[in-house]
Amino acid sequence: MTLEISRINPQSAELALLFARHTADMHADTPPESIHMMPASALDIPEVHFFVMRDAGRAVAMGAFKVFEPGHAEVKSMHVLAEDRGRGLSRLMLDHLLTEALALGLSRLSLETGSQPMFLPARRLYEKAGFTEVGPFADYRLDPNSVYMTRAL
Repeated sequence: MTLEISRINPQSAELALLFARHTADMHADTPPESIHMMPASALDIPEVHFFVMRDAGRAVAMGAFKVFEPGHAEVKSMHVLAEDRGRGLSRLMLDHLLTEALALGLSRLSLETGSQPMFLPARRLYEKAGFTEVGPFADYRLDPNSVYMTRAL
């Protein structure tokens, strides 16, 4: 396994498959009004720090965080290709995001994920990384399809 994580423009053509799969997963089990993913074009702003993970040059995962207030950012667009899951890549990407956020001087990372059973592995990943459930943050509102989590850095 030759893994590399680097910062990248979210509109890069090499990310097309990752975004297509991420979009399909989000729409598979979540009502449209409860989907909070951002398209690549919306992630291409200075407040977003976007990363790709490559295995031997092939894009296999992506992750980002968006700074929305001083010291506080939200994890966005965490996705690992289905055929590459089970290898610990999600945890490696999350650890990278935590390290990058800390290096920027952020003191807190929060996230929104689904409450449906398909999101249980993601919720477990975040819990193991020290995230705890909280109420809605930023512009979110209570939604039975969402779970909100946060972690101090």
